[in-house]
Parts: sequence; C-alpha cells; structure tokens
Amino acid sequence: MPDQNDTNEKPRAIPPVSLSATGETPPVDHLDRDQAARELERLARMMVRHDRLYHQQDAPAISDAEYDSLRARNTAIEARFPDLMRPDSPSRRVGAPVAEGFGTVRHAVPMLSLDNAFSAGAVAEFLTRVRRFLGLEAEEPVAVVAEPKIDGLSVSLRYENGVFVQGATRGDGETGEDITANLRTLYGKGMPSRLAGGDLFGQGVPKVLEVRGEVYMTRAEFLEFNRRQEELGPKARIFANPRNAAAGSLRQLDPRITGMRPLRLFAYGVGEVHPFDWSSHWEFLDRLRGFGFAVNPLARRCETLAEMLAVHDELATRRAEVPYDIDGIVYKIDRMEWQRRLGFISRAPRWAIAHKFPAEQARTVVEAIETSVGRTGALTPTARLQPVTVGGVVVSRATLHNEDEIARKDVRVGDTVVIERAGDVIPQVVAVVLEKRPVDAAPWRSPATCPVCNSPAVREEGDVVRRCTGALVCPAQAVECLKHFVSRAAFDIDGLGEKHIEDFYAGGLITSPVDLFRLEERDQGRLTPLAARAGWGVRSARKLFDTIRTRRAISLERFLYALGIRHVGATMARTLAAHYETLPSLRAAMVAAADRTGESWQDLVTISMMGTVKAGAVVAFFSDPRTLTVLDALAGLVVVEPFAGRAPNDSPLAGRTVVFTGTLTTMTRQEAKARAQAMGAKVVESVSHKTDYVVAGADAGSKVLKATALGLVILSEQEWLALGAKRSYPHGQ
Repeated sequence: MPDQNDTNEKPRAIPPVSLSATGETPPVDHLDRDQAARELERLARMMVRHDRLYHQQDAPAISDAEYDSLRARNTAIEARFPDLMRPDSPSRRVGAPVAEGFGTVRHAVPMLSLDNAFSAGAVAEFLTRVRRFLGLEAEEPVAVVAEPKIDGLSVSLRYENGVFVQGATRGDGETGEDITANLRTLYGKGMPSRLAGGDLFGQGVPKVLEVRGEVYMTRAEFLEFNRRQEELGPKARIFANPRNAAAGSLRQLDPRITGMRPLRLFAYGVGEVHPFDWSSHWEFLDRLRGFGFAVNPLARRCETLAEMLAVHDELATRRAEVPYDIDGIVYKIDRMEWQRRLGFISRAPRWAIAHKFPAEQARTVVEAIETSVGRTGALTPTARLQPVTVGGVVVSRATLHNEDEIARKDVRVGDTVVIERAGDVIPQVVAVVLEKRPVDAAPWRSPATCPVCNSPAVREEGDVVRRCTGALVCPAQAVECLKHFVSRAAFDIDGLGEKHIEDFYAGGLITSPVDLFRLEERDQGRLTPLAARAGWGVRSARKLFDTIRTRRAISLERFLYALGIRHVGATMARTLAAHYETLPSLRAAMVAAADRTGESWQDLVTISMMGTVKAGAVVAFFSDPRTLTVLDALAGLVVVEPFAGRAPNDSPLAGRTVVFTGTLTTMTRQEAKARAQAMGAKVVESVSHKTDYVVAGADAGSKVLKATALGLVILSEQEWLALGAKRSYPHGQ
C-alpha cells in the first residue's frame, strides 16, 4: 500500500550537478539523452545519502522542498526518457534500509510511495491516465478521496483477531524496523490496542488487518517539547521540525522515552487484510473510525476535478491554520475494484497521486545569461542572478530552459525576474517584471559558436537545442564522454572520479575510452608517472591500475550503456542486450538494419520502447567509421560478455514475445500490455517469426493473417486471460 506522506521521498543544499566543463546543470527539458543518464546517476547517488539522513537518522541535510526538487527532477527526466530509468533509481526505491538497533519486519504488502503533481494540469492528466487505462468514457465519473498529506513518520500496524501484535516503520518499503513496543505508547492517541466492534475471540473484525498511518506531532506540542528539551541542557537534542521530532521519538530504543513524547497517529491506508469486505476507500476510512482509529477529519470525497482542486486550494489557503504540518493533498481513486485493476508502476500506484502545494517565489535581477556545453554538444542557457533566498535556500542561478523559452518570456540581462523553486534542482524563471526593465536591456541572442571550442553551433530542424558540431575536438564533450564511460552504471572504475578525468584529459594521459585500458602500459614510459603526480602515490596508482584490469570484462548491457549511444540509457541498453545477446550479433544486426526496408530494421524498431527515432540513432552509431574504429580498438582490450539475464521463470510468459491486435473487451490494450510485461513477456508491435503469441481481439486483421501464414500461436482474449491466470498475484497488485 502506498505511503501517502512520503511522496517520492523527502528532499534535503546539494550543489548543482555539473554536466559540462562550465559547471552548469541543464534544465530537464533541455537535457540530451546522455546528459540525462549522467544526471540520473548523480541524483540516485545523492538521494541515497539524503534518504539515509532522513529516514534512518532523522537529521535531514536539506529541506523538504529541496528534496522534492531533487525527486521531481529525477521523475521529470525519467518521464522524458523512460528508457533511462536506472535499476537503482529513486523511482524504484522507497525510503532507506533498516537502521541498526532494531529488529526487522518484512511487510506482507510493500509500503510504497506516491508520484507528485505540482499543478492542476498534472492532476487532470492523472484522471485522464486512469480513464485511459481502465477504458472509461470521458463523461464517466471517477470518484476520488482527497486527504491532507501530513509530514510525519509512516508506520504499519498489524492486528490479528482484532489485537495489535506488531508495528513497523516503512524502511525500504519491503522491510521495516520493528517498533512494536514504541507504538504501544500511542494507545488512545489515534490507534487502539484492540479493534472496536469485535469480541474477545476476534469475531466481527478482520482476522488479519494491517493499517498504514502517519505518526506526527502538532506544531504547538512540538514547540513545547523543544522548550523542555532546551531546559535539559546542551546535550539534549533539539529537533528542527515536528517531522524529525516524531521520527526520532519513535526510533528510541527505550519505549519509555517514546511514551513521554507528544505523538499522535492518523490512519489512512491498508496493507494485508483478510477478509477484504469494503468496496471503496471512503467506506474503508469509515471502517477505520469504527475500529477506533483516528482518521483525518479534513478528508473529502470528490466527484469531479473541480471538487478535487477546490479541496487543494482551500487547504493551501488554510495551511497555517491546520495544527500539524501538511504540504499537499493526496488523491486516491475511491473504488477498490479500480484500484486493484490499476495496480502499481515500480514504487508507486497508478490509482493515487500527491498534489503538492505551490512553491515559493522571489524576485531578483539577471546579472548575466551564460551558456554551458553538455557531453553531446547541447548548449544550455542559464541566468546568473543576484543572490536571493527562496524557501530558505540562497539561489544565484536559474534555468532558462532553451532559446525558444528565453524568447517567449523575453528574458534580458538586467531584468528583474520572478523565480520559483519547483520541480528542478536549479530554480526556474517564471516571469519578467517588465516595469522594472532597464532602458538599455537588449534581447538575448544564442551564440553561433561553441563557447568551449569555437566550433559552429547549429540547431537542427525540429530540435529545441543548439549543438556544438566539434564532437571530436570539443573538450567539453570529450571529458564528459569519459566521465560517463567510467561511471557506476557503465565500467564502474572506482577511484577515477570526475576531477581525475579532467586532470588526466588536461595532461594528455587519456583522450578516449581506449586510452583508459592503455594507461598502465603507457605510464611505464612517462617521465612523470602517475604515482608522481600531485594527489597520487605508488599505492593509489597501483590500486587504480588494478581496478582497471578487473574491469576489462564487462556485461553487454553495461558496455552498451558506457558507449553513450544517443537515446540508449541503462534500461534500453539492457533491452538491446537481451534481444541480441552478444556484441558481434548486435553489430551485424545494426549493419543490416541500415537497410530500412529489410527484416533487421523491422526487428529493431519493434523492440519494446524503441521506435524509429531511437532505432535510427542506434544504427547511425554503429554506422559511423569513427565509432567502429573505437569499438575495434576496445575489442583487443576488453571482454564484452554475452547477455546473461533471464526473465523470471515463475510465469508461463517469461521471456516470450507477445503481439496484441484487435479490440480487447475485458481490459484496455494498455492494461493488457502492463500485465504481460509484469509477467516477464516482451510486448512488440509487429508480427515476425520471433513472435511466440499473437493475442487477437475483436476486428483483428492483417497481423492475424501474417501470424497464420507463419504458423504462430494465436490466442483469443479468453485464452490469453486463462494463460495469465496461471500466475497468482498478491492483494493489491
């Protein structure tokens, strides 16, 4: 069950991620694919640290708004480049591992999180996605329950035969900390020791009921608590906010200390339950009240988008009046049957979303508009600002997205602008205050040449970015390519950080990936070997050489990701590796795919999430003589191992290729594809001799004829459902 109060986890003052030689961080809508992959790697690493500080130590290093910005940036990049989602993505991760000092509890149903929405349009799109997935008509009402998103610590409370038996924190979503004794101190403060409505033997209440809720402190009680802590002396811990105080109180190893803290609980969700006998979330909340739980009285049932937004706007206005901290509204599809059908994507449900309150804004002056260059030559404009505080953070830079956006807003040097910190690590310019514009302010013009290497900077038709054409001579691109090549998801050469890459490149030690694997050999003949360079020694140099030697063998998917092929992130690299299995077969297929009328091209474009644009980029990469020269050189230096991954074998569809055609009657095409992929199948669009199953709905046409001619297995919709039913799903999946 998702945790409505840990939406895509909580932000915390990280310096902007440098994606170019100039140290700039391009905005999301201006990232190219390779920059996006590196940015996702950085965000994943940063957020692991901040999740640990927040969830384990209750001592965040950045504010919630900053963390939401990191999370939103990660989500926005993955939404724009879904094939770049990393195995260690924050979108796949919930919370942090269990801290030392507590026992562990395996959640029967994972405690997941929620996606965020920052605008009314995003909420409307959420409802549109729900209707599309379920195949509902546009006019069919979709009832939603709107609940305040409280800033506290999420917990799971397990009742058996009506009696509280175990409580846990969310932990990493799968395993939490056993805080049963501490939670018993909340009896009568929002949670019951025994469910009301049942007898001594548990009759009249569910046999098993896991309730999800939020432990919190009111602001008044928090202030009084901190005052008492100050009176205890300098060694007593003073908490920064009510959330940290609540989390720190529940993580006391001595429950007697927890019992002295002013904690309360609101219940809002369910995990494992037997039997399940309510049809709507609104009914479930009413049942929770009947069982003896405190349920937020500000929750509302809404029939329309307008009602949902009205609840959000009202509470945003009254936010200061609410006695506890809230930072948004959680919308949940009311109908439980629809929740079940919608299911989950990665770490979040399709049937719920958190609508965050508006970000803070401020005014300042644009001192300069500067341009950075990314790894693939993309030029990114950024405003250098007079420093100003926004949401408790000092801001001196703001994204300008791209030259079209600058022209649309008519941002000029010297302008007074409104900036906002929402959805991006670097704040964005919202608007220009025209009445304060200097008389000599001139329109900005995008540079015609690269600011790093002076090569021509061109903007291709249909592209929103201008790019440097000096790929082989531009230091910004060469350095960033090398950084990507050695990154954790690629060759993972530990000890060769970004500063080392920049230093080695500047010193002429490495200019291409090939040089990395010749570094030790060439080091022997240098007048100044690596061990004699500043910051190095014999031991550190030897350790680096040893690491590089151990990285000479690499899996095919990591190798493909390391090459930095445009549009190929970690997920797409794995997809390609699984499809072609070996590097020689992939290279041969790409050579053949250069003929876009042939079978190899058709096979490529029908790979899941591929399409013609991405396929064209992959073929172009393996058609470039300069690329082939590098690959041939690497072939003598590294061993690219065949793909070894296998789909789960607990499903009759694991590893099978499926094509859907015609109109399905029991579910939408999107829902059918999602179920197939969840069972390990590959869903493609075109029928070929590699297809295992063709699922034919009503009005199926040419694909069935081709499948028949090829002698493939053709299933009716009912046969397909029967095949899928061979694998069981836990409640809520």
